[in-house]
Amino acid sequence: MPKRKPNIIIIGAGIAGIASALRLRKQGFEVDIYEKNDYTGGKIHAFQDKQYRFDLGPSLFTLPHLVTELIELHGKNPETYFNYSKQNETCRYFWEDAIKFTAPADPDDFVKSASSIFDEDEQNISHYLKNTKDKYELTADLFLKNSLHQPENFLNKKALRAVVNIQKLDLTKSLHEHNKASFKNPKLVQLFDRYATYNGSSPYKTPGIMSMIPYLEMYDGTFLPEKGMHDISQSLTKLAKDVGIKIHLNQAVDEIIFDQKTAKAVRVNSEIHKANFIISNMDIYQSYQTILKKAKKPKLNLKQEGSSSALIFYWGINKEFKDLGIHNILFSEDYKKEFDHIFNQKAFYEDPTVYINITSKIIETDAPENCENWFVMINAPADGKILSEEMIHKIRQQIISKINRVLKTDIEKYIEIEHCLTPKDIEKQTSSHQGSLYGMASHGKFSSFLRHANFTSQIKNLYFCGGSVHPGGGIPLCLLSAQIVSDLIQNNNDN
Repeated sequence: MPKRKPNIIIIGAGIAGIASALRLRKQGFEVDIYEKNDYTGGKIHAFQDKQYRFDLGPSLFTLPHLVTELIELHGKNPETYFNYSKQNETCRYFWEDAIKFTAPADPDDFVKSASSIFDEDEQNISHYLKNTKDKYELTADLFLKNSLHQPENFLNKKALRAVVNIQKLDLTKSLHEHNKASFKNPKLVQLFDRYATYNGSSPYKTPGIMSMIPYLEMYDGTFLPEKGMHDISQSLTKLAKDVGIKIHLNQAVDEIIFDQKTAKAVRVNSEIHKANFIISNMDIYQSYQTILKKAKKPKLNLKQEGSSSALIFYWGINKEFKDLGIHNILFSEDYKKEFDHIFNQKAFYEDPTVYINITSKIIETDAPENCENWFVMINAPADGKILSEEMIHKIRQQIISKINRVLKTDIEKYIEIEHCLTPKDIEKQTSSHQGSLYGMASHGKFSSFLRHANFTSQIKNLYFCGGSVHPGGGIPLCLLSAQIVSDLIQNNNDN
């Protein structure tokens, strides 16, 4: 008789859970995914209200090859599952003194345009961008594509090269200090400080190595799926079903069962399902609080400061705004105070930075003719509190006032559809601790090493993927966590 293929249970059908399943299925494993919601995708979700379509979660898409390679891995044509377009600009930036800057996607064009708008030397900007590229290339293989928690991953030439060049990584200064030393114009400093929010951190606390984050936009580009961000998860869900992965919706895992320090099964609605390997795609904090109650908690990991959350308004706008693009930032007048409020005071700042995402600029069916679908977000503290209706109304008015001042409009009269998503809603829907979008914040020079590993030495055959564990939050890093986990399991099974 042929040897029975090992089976794997994945808890959570977020993007990392689905990607892990696809990689492991290709390796020959039988895979079941248990998802508590009635949909797949986790934070990558969407909804429709009349003729307006809104992506609920992430709005920025980089490194699309991490998606298409999963399709190619199974011998399929990516174009039959998933299509996207590259954008010719990354973001439009606005300040209250009427300064505007549309950031070209091409690095050379960015340098020329930014030099003109901010009166900064072209060579200076070019040097900064090259520095982001150098940092990324020095550290990507070591920090992003492999487990940081296995000593053998540091015994190679790439690791040695990173150590030799450690002074170039700016670990001893904050991102803001690095940017302030790099540019004379405070607006350009603020523009590059903003990239700390890509992993839910403060530019005044996250280390200067995070200046490598712009690399993905500047050198690889930003993209938009033809059917919206939601199609990232849905195309991979379709592929998963096509290749024999079983997805069980409305099936919340109550407990991971382990014996003799080895994961053996999960309990779902009083039923026990055995597995050779188990992967949790749940938020790591929630994993230990709910489905791993009997396990010893990694106190150092769970004590780390959480990333920021978000307060989001979804507006159907019955007007077109020509000055806006797909991605738009209306900056706060005092960035330092804003982040002090979010991370130190656990409060909302009265003059928030407002992000507006409008996919109908490209996907015409996302809104009625001559209308736009606005995804309006501000960074929020992750503290688990329920915002009162009065507080939401107050913050909403601050956002509207900001938009009106910067865009010289009266936006409220154009809002014909409105929905709101609070940090508490995010926590409830995605099991993210206190609504944190990226697990832990990347504060401190050793933050990468303090993020929970993709495995635990306490329990064999148990693994973790997703934005709350190594290598971090955001779509690309979640997909890379799936790659790390699948490699770990393959090596474990071979041995």
